[in-house]
Amino acid sequence: MKAIAINPGSAGSLHLREVPRPSLDDVAEGRGVRLRIIRMGLCGTDADLAAGEYGRAPEGDDYLVLGHESLGRVSEVAAAVTEVTPGQLVVIAIRRPGTSVYDRIGRPDLSTDDVFIEAGISRAHGFMTPEVVVPAEYLVPVPEHLEDVAVLTEPLSCITKSLRQADAVQARLGLWQPRRALVTGAGTIGLLATLVLRLRGLDVTTFARRRPPYLNSSLVERIGARYVSAAEADLPSLAERDGPFDIVFEGSGAPVLIEPAVATLAPNGVLALFSVTPGSALLEVDMARLNQAMVLYNRVIVGSAAAAWEDYAQAVKTIARAETDASTRGWLGQLITHRIAGLDPTAIRRHLDGVDGAIKTTVEITEQGTTT
Repeated sequence: MKAIAINPGSAGSLHLREVPRPSLDDVAEGRGVRLRIIRMGLCGTDADLAAGEYGRAPEGDDYLVLGHESLGRVSEVAAAVTEVTPGQLVVIAIRRPGTSVYDRIGRPDLSTDDVFIEAGISRAHGFMTPEVVVPAEYLVPVPEHLEDVAVLTEPLSCITKSLRQADAVQARLGLWQPRRALVTGAGTIGLLATLVLRLRGLDVTTFARRRPPYLNSSLVERIGARYVSAAEADLPSLAERDGPFDIVFEGSGAPVLIEPAVATLAPNGVLALFSVTPGSALLEVDMARLNQAMVLYNRVIVGSAAAAWEDYAQAVKTIARAETDASTRGWLGQLITHRIAGLDPTAIRRHLDGVDGAIKTTVEITEQGTTT
């Protein structure tokens, strides 16, 4: 059986390789589920893995099968499985239990282990292969009518988790009624965050580098948000014009935006940090002013990684709502701009290196796709 894999830590090592066909017996206690993978999404994390920035192979292997943004169909279940049935569409939650107390209580997304276990990223193989066997508890059912866009569940689950954590922190206020939000970045993550915040009824400004008009800016404006280019304004002037903001969602991956993002917050506001920038970035920061900005106005910064099963389930509900609401119907499908037919390592490398105009690229594994 073929799979797309890398040798972790080795730049340019992405390759097509032969891997063993999995067995239901690979999962203990009769809890295995065999899936036929329909499609996988590519993202910036995959690009960083392919560039050798991070990633770890599972114990006993020197390679890592890529792929964590999944959509599959159940083809076989072991004896003890009751959660899903053959023929059902599912997505796969990627964080696996480690050794911390949070892992032991079923919250590996909050693990305090030094090295996390994430399928397709660290210490567990991913799903960019025609078949996988997965424990039933990691599967999230998807309604059949969402097949075309359900591959967006994993990135949307991470946004769901980030904003859920922000809401939990804001429970400190006793009364949390956010009205204005700022999203930094207009890639897949920024666009999905814009959607979620608009569905909440917030006034949203999305801030990104490129001048409009282009597809991303049009998608922002289609759902009633405001697109602003960094070529036209900076964050301080944006805060004066459209803010201050009760929520700032940082999805750009640009460390230089973090300090000015704090200054755009309203009193009692929350900055949700989601993006992870590999390597290091040395910046000169006025810590006294940053401290004043946080302390005097009760502002909060909260970081969030991975997602819990409940966040995947909520993400599926959000997709269903977006596909039902007249103002957003069809919007998610426009995020999938490119499709690669089959396990084509050359095409996958090209898209991970960056293709102009691409928002989300999918790899069509067991259904007909078109390479673009």
